[in-house]
Amino acid sequence: MSELKNERGSWGSRIGFILAAAGSAVGLGNVWKFPYLTGEYGGAVFIVTYIVLLVLVGFTIMLAELVLGRHSQQGPVGAYRAIKKNWAFAGFFGILASYLILTYYSVIGGWIIKYIVSGLLGNFNTSDMDALGGIFANFIGQPFEPLIYHAIFMIITLGIVMGGIQGGIEKASKILMPALFVILIAVVIRAVTLPGAMAGLEYMLKPDWSKFGIDVVVAALVQVFFSLSLGMGVIITYGSYLGKNENLATSAVQIPLLDAAAALLSAFAVLPAVFALGYNPSAGPGLLFITLPGVFAKMPMGSFFGVLFFIFVLFAAVSSSISLLEAAVTYVCDEFNIKRKNATIGLGLLAFLIGIPSSLANGAFGAITFINGMNFFDSVGYIAENLLLPLSAFVLSIFIGWVWGVDKALEEATNKGTVKFGMAKIWAISIKYLSPIAIGYILIQSIMGLFA
Repeated sequence: MSELKNERGSWGSRIGFILAAAGSAVGLGNVWKFPYLTGEYGGAVFIVTYIVLLVLVGFTIMLAELVLGRHSQQGPVGAYRAIKKNWAFAGFFGILASYLILTYYSVIGGWIIKYIVSGLLGNFNTSDMDALGGIFANFIGQPFEPLIYHAIFMIITLGIVMGGIQGGIEKASKILMPALFVILIAVVIRAVTLPGAMAGLEYMLKPDWSKFGIDVVVAALVQVFFSLSLGMGVIITYGSYLGKNENLATSAVQIPLLDAAAALLSAFAVLPAVFALGYNPSAGPGLLFITLPGVFAKMPMGSFFGVLFFIFVLFAAVSSSISLLEAAVTYVCDEFNIKRKNATIGLGLLAFLIGIPSSLANGAFGAITFINGMNFFDSVGYIAENLLLPLSAFVLSIFIGWVWGVDKALEEATNKGTVKFGMAKIWAISIKYLSPIAIGYILIQSIMGLFA
């Protein structure tokens, strides 16, 4: 495989790029959020809605970000500026979103490491939900121990990003992604073979359309952005390291496919086991840290599969956290000519410090509210996921569709007409009309949510 080169760095191979981009997409959005959102929003109804929006909007924005990144060979801010100088501001939305997400993502990553350690020590041997809820609440409510694990997770992320594109991110992705899917498939096989798992499979595969509503659409589209790392500047950044001969349309299909596969497998790993052992599938965020330990406690060889599952979750979290940090590191290196090592350490340390209030919000600072009665942790998450991500994607669709122009974007996407792209007309309609309307609606709903 020939090297993909550019002046700023490059992917060593196409598979390395696909795995790194898929690694960015396959993270806590798939493993943590997708199963509990599927549980909350009607099972198969949510899954079908998610897949439809993934195809109609996710693919469109994914290709748009890859096109913008490779065309400019720069990070988000430089990419916009290279085409229209007065549009440089648009790149900041994505960088800010990804960086804010990193600050609390690392906190959750720390919780995962804690649960791996606890599982190895045999501390989760009860299936009592009240007891498990108390264990989780007691841990995240402490002022210091969660910060230690938060620091460990951030150090792991820093170590990989400091290694650069080929030596750090690509190398790690080639190890993490295959291992992630192997572990996930093993857990799925165990889950779906449990007595009573069929009820969970039926919940996931038979839509009950009476549960469909605008809330399902909003949740599914926000999940598409969060899960695919869209609107974060990450895909633009990764695209900027691509060579001019790569087939962007194919990549824009392969990455969402891998992401959707991981999301669906995660749901198959979680929900059948939850149903089989009599737990609530709509337990929300607590599904991962409260319900699942109870599931594993009841499951034959539960300790083994519990530790295996949380190792998988850690791999998924790390594969995404490195991309979240990389977007900011690329911006600082490009704009201010700072060495990668210095930029990585400085931005990583700052992200850790900003993450401290998010960690403490679950304990000492829990009574302090910010946006609409939410604590600091939830407020930062709402700003990043519900406001900045759709805002960034909305601006991107307007920029590609109406400012730069679909003809120029398609010229880049088809490598100046040398690569066939059968969906060119559909993509053009989606980037100009469908995506801005859908994303704009979600953005309006999110803004209204601030005052609800």
